[in-house]
Amino acid sequence: MKPRIGFFDFTGCEGCQLTVLNLEDELLELLELVEIVEFREVSSESSEVLDIAFVEGSICRPDEAERLRAIRKKTTTLVALGACADTAGVNALCHFRDLKELRQEVYGGEFPQMMTEPPRALAEVVAVDYRVPGCPIDGREFLSVLQALLVGRPPELPSYSLCVECKLAELPCTFEAGQVCLGPVTRAGCKALCIEAGDRCRGCRGLIDNPRSDPYHRILEEQGLSVEEILQEFRTFNVEGRGKKD
Repeated sequence: MKPRIGFFDFTGCEGCQLTVLNLEDELLELLELVEIVEFREVSSESSEVLDIAFVEGSICRPDEAERLRAIRKKTTTLVALGACADTAGVNALCHFRDLKELRQEVYGGEFPQMMTEPPRALAEVVAVDYRVPGCPIDGREFLSVLQALLVGRPPELPSYSLCVECKLAELPCTFEAGQVCLGPVTRAGCKALCIEAGDRCRGCRGLIDNPRSDPYHRILEEQGLSVEEILQEFRTFNVEGRGKKD
């Protein structure tokens, strides 16, 4: 039997699932190797047993946590798909606001399916086996992770910082243009796409393992940023102090 694959979404924009769909020809070739049995974007079918579940979005309500636990229970391997699932993403900025005030400000009232608790990454609710970082994910990296899983090999993510990819691409340092960049402590793997397009790195792929944060803080201080401004840069995609796993 072909491995049974499922895609699931929680609180997020579903851009990572769209990235998978945009693989087009590669996705058609993939269908020869696996059976996609759940994927709300393209089908209403469901399955009681899965080999691999790719889960997008952060967990913002008790019913979402229960649904995630049910997915975990029926799958052999669970993969966090994208920044919201991996680190709670931009959604986690809600930790610094009163949720009731925020709902009123954004929606102008209360609705039954609104966020009822601060967003959490998947790993704060269930065990996560692997992850595909980014906002949105990189389609090629998704394919490499899936290919590794299909041959029984643990997927490997780059352990070096984005600065390495910038130098390989001969891109000018963003700091030299007077912009704050999180490239020195952000995990590589996106081919420095934002910087190549003239923007800066905002850390959507998460921090590298054991980042040399002290020297980096000094770099930011040299750029005239206060401690609070430095923390604010990190918080965009990497909020610290989120809840512990249930």
